[in-house]
Amino acid sequence: MSPTIQKEFATAIVRQLREAGHTALWAGGCVRDLLMGIEPLDYDVATSATPEEVRELFGYRRTLPVGAAFGVVIVLGKPSQSLQVEVATFRTDAAYSDGRHPDAVVFSTPQEDAQRRDFTINGMFYDPLAETVIDYVGGQADLQLGCLRAIGCAEDRIGEDKLRMLRAVRFAARFNFDIDSPTRQAIARHAAEVNCVSGERIWTEISKTLQTARPAWAVDEWYHLNLLQHILPELNAVWPEQRVLAGRLLDAQHPSADWLDRLGALLWIASEHASAVESDERKGLLDQIVQSLKGRLKVSNQVADILRFVIPAQRDLVDAQARPWSQMQPLLVSTYADRAVALFEARASLVNAASQAAAWRETVAWLHHKLSLPRAQLDPPPLLLGHDLIALGLRPSPRFRELLCEARQRQLDQLLAHRAAALQWLREQAD
Repeated sequence: MSPTIQKEFATAIVRQLREAGHTALWAGGCVRDLLMGIEPLDYDVATSATPEEVRELFGYRRTLPVGAAFGVVIVLGKPSQSLQVEVATFRTDAAYSDGRHPDAVVFSTPQEDAQRRDFTINGMFYDPLAETVIDYVGGQADLQLGCLRAIGCAEDRIGEDKLRMLRAVRFAARFNFDIDSPTRQAIARHAAEVNCVSGERIWTEISKTLQTARPAWAVDEWYHLNLLQHILPELNAVWPEQRVLAGRLLDAQHPSADWLDRLGALLWIASEHASAVESDERKGLLDQIVQSLKGRLKVSNQVADILRFVIPAQRDLVDAQARPWSQMQPLLVSTYADRAVALFEARASLVNAASQAAAWRETVAWLHHKLSLPRAQLDPPPLLLGHDLIALGLRPSPRFRELLCEARQRQLDQLLAHRAAALQWLREQAD
């Protein structure tokens, strides 16, 4: 749905609430983005109407009480439109016993509602009908200063909801802001408590933060705020010695690199530069890292598979041209080959020695050439299949698979040029 239609829908909701006698304003991130000249992806409405009044006004079929206990209702657009806006009643929060959610809420005023939000830049309201900003927390001034500041007492805001520690770093990285001193101090004091946040939610913050324009800065902030040791302990162990390399490598990645490419680069550093780990133990260390991510942060199987492919591939790519094609071809036909080559290319750009740099550039060019080949040429159909072996009287067995694998290797290395030659080779093996 276009941003314009979303904006019009959010404006219409405010208008309808106002016409029914309620106060209604846009709230939170959409206000921040508007003031920064960024087109909001979605809009939130804050209102004096209770959840039940919101549902009565917009109809029970067009509303979803997703968080009615906290005053939150989703208002849906027409069935033909995939529109929805979160409408929340102005509230104050009780204690946060679980470190994430208030035990109870009390419906209140806009001023009180602003005070319970996380950061000043996220605590403003906007009246889309009068086109005016309502700012009770100094958010506009902090936008001008480029400052990420907790609302009110930083110790209280961070102590209430531990996820705010990760959100602070993400917002600062996204907007190129500094985190103010009281907020930094509160984060550092509560850092160990980040583990009360669900692994899935921590993982979401990690991925969103790595997608910002300052991923290396963000990881450095995590480290200095004592967060890194709890959210990515594998990286924390090598960060003091490898932070400069990490920054250079992330900067060297292609502008289109996504958060997963950046995570791959960071974990390659973590596995490659871990102290007291011998070369032949690297794969085991990587497996431990990936398993730990899956266990702690509930990383998906696909992400785990990508990391298990991209990182070990770095060693094979260094001397790719010197290896038999039958060794490199399975790597380059992989779904994740582009990610592996992109990381290798970023690494190659950091090589200093002239002779080595030239060799790595040549390898990068060779890899790109291979990846650009038509699929039928890069991954030709096998010359032999199982039924060919059966036709010669061979029965399925371990040897059966060995013959097919060897025939494939010979085909890729151009030792078997066509099917007739492959069948002749097979007959010789079967005799």
